Amino acid sequence: MERVAVIDFETTGLSPGVGCRATEIAVVLLEHGRVTGRFQSLMNAGVRVPPEIERLTGISNAMLKSAPPADTVMREAAEFVGDTPLVAHNAAFDRKFWDFELARLGHTRKQDFACTLLLARRLLPAAPNHQLGTLTRWAGLPATGQAHRALADAEMAANLMGHLAQVLRAQHGVGHVSHQLLCGLQKVAAKQVPEYLRRMAQG
Repeated sequence: MERVAVIDFETTGLSPGVGCRATEIAVVLLEHGRVTGRFQSLMNAGVRVPPEIERLTGISNAMLKSAPPADTVMREAAEFVGDTPLVAHNAAFDRKFWDFELARLGHTRKQDFACTLLLARRLLPAAPNHQLGTLTRWAGLPATGQAHRALADAEMAANLMGHLAQVLRAQHGVGHVSHQLLCGLQKVAAKQVPEYLRRMAQG
């Protein structure tokens, strides 16, 4: 599998904007099923962390006070990623924050996101649910640390991406698992997945 950049944000809420910003970002570079690089940083966007978010993530206002500015962190993260294709678990969430923070720098995302949540729904229908922690335990993947911290979650998603690529190869005969294939697969209706993968294996 080609190199992909698996990202995860911790944030103060569900949608970026006034009063809701990212508090932490992590990027894990995954190439041929192996982690080849990591980037992680807290980021101070000048917003307060609500108590319920602090309880969930463990990220406090005191921690962010000494963190580097969000614009600095995003500039470094964007440089780290470059034009590498992107992956996230529940990518619709992380994509919003990635695009918002990039726009503040005057940049626009050029590459697509593959979503391990959507892919798992299609490739792992027997899983009890498709939350990242559940899938990690169900598939017997390594524990990566404290959930709801960006690096631990990005590494869990990277491990899951590697597992999904292996499922495509071993169970569906897909020789080359490309990011383009993943982005196509995640849009396919569940009942059409077998036929889609048959075509991909033959092509």
